[in-house]
Amino acid sequence: MSTPSQNLALLDISTLAPLIEKREVSPVEAVRACLDRIERHNSRYRAYISIYPEPALAAARLAESEIAAGGYRGPLHGIPLAVKDLFQVEGMERTCGSRIPVPPGPEATSVTRLKAAGAIILGMLNLHEFAFGPTGINPHHGTARNPWNPERVCGGSSSGSGGAVAGFMTAGALGTDTGGSIRIPSSLCGVVGMKQTYGLASRHGIYPLSHQFDHGGPIARSVRDAALLLEAISGEDPNDPTTLGARRLDALPVLEGGMEGIRIGVPTNFFFDALHPETEACVKDAIARMETLGAELVALPLPFMDDVAWAWEAIALAEAYRVHAHHLETQAELLAPDVRARLLRAPEFSAPDFLKAGEIRRGVREAMAGVMERVDLLAAPSTPIPAVSIEHGTIQVNGKTVDGPRELGRFSRLACFTGQPAISVPCGFTAEGLPVGLQLIGPMFGDALVLRAAHAFEQAAGLAPLHPPMEEG
Repeated sequence: MSTPSQNLALLDISTLAPLIEKREVSPVEAVRACLDRIERHNSRYRAYISIYPEPALAAARLAESEIAAGGYRGPLHGIPLAVKDLFQVEGMERTCGSRIPVPPGPEATSVTRLKAAGAIILGMLNLHEFAFGPTGINPHHGTARNPWNPERVCGGSSSGSGGAVAGFMTAGALGTDTGGSIRIPSSLCGVVGMKQTYGLASRHGIYPLSHQFDHGGPIARSVRDAALLLEAISGEDPNDPTTLGARRLDALPVLEGGMEGIRIGVPTNFFFDALHPETEACVKDAIARMETLGAELVALPLPFMDDVAWAWEAIALAEAYRVHAHHLETQAELLAPDVRARLLRAPEFSAPDFLKAGEIRRGVREAMAGVMERVDLLAAPSTPIPAVSIEHGTIQVNGKTVDGPRELGRFSRLACFTGQPAISVPCGFTAEGLPVGLQLIGPMFGDALVLRAAHAFEQAAGLAPLHPPMEEG
């Protein structure tokens, strides 16, 4: 088994899994390493809302005995993971980051599939209340703090998922993404976050926000790890009709395919407007690097982008209001002020507005299908700004105060609006040491291609896994 000097919590899934398979490391040791790190750091960084040490250790002992008996299930067997406190996990309390009691439901299909692969769930991760905000600021359970700078946010809404993975308090995590809530914290925390194609993985057992836009997907320290997690949770689920006909993702065989011959579209409008200058520099350097790896760059306009923000909001607010109407009627005072205010904006949009937004969505999806006939992927920043202050939710850009809640989701809504797969992968740092994310958007069910290109860039950039300036041990 492992030596005392080996810090197993610092190993990513792809490094840890072969050690567990060869019985050089016990799942019990791996789980204890994460639990020890959680005990040391969670009181400050607030990545977890709840932790379940004894069930995790019991599952680890079972995994150890299964592997010893020749029953190794695959690369997630014995791996410590955690999930956003929006997923139902059997035996664990789901709060959705709120003070409002949430009735328990059936275990999320994605959690059940991770367990079937042998993964061990450590606990429930922090989030922006009811997943309805891009900062992760949470007045109820404390705000998850960014491991790169604890005075900055992790990004929302999957703040604890991003922070726990970046801070080595879990080997990987699940988050959700309705308008960017996987990719935003991944970008701000310097980790990899994948929003898969809509319908590739089940949302059953995940507390809803917007039926048309909700996704549940992986946050990890490397593209390979994200692929392993997404493969495990993907596929058809009779409990979620949107997955009808979905096949299990098989990305690993093509992961090493490289960048040669991939046509990458670089938007000439919107995605490079009003950017933090260091974010712009990092992303443009990343795109140039992909060209040196053999990609063909194609500059192209996306003339429909001005319509996306309004239409996304019209649909998302209407559907979120439907989910939370009872909470607003009976327990509005328990909601965080920003979440309550956002939900109360829903009546600003009329029924004709909702129908018009649906028409816009259909038009944008058709237009994007045409774009994806010209290119294989789109490349853009994941967020227009790096992590903002927890205290006031803003950041200075070119001498001006920029509002985080307004800006952070600006570039991530498109892929949720169309349902296309999109990934955020680290591509550099600001002068203050804050991570910057590159976003790659692919065609519908082109998830394997997105992962292949992201992996090729990641390997060439040499940035994963990143180690934030937290004290080690």
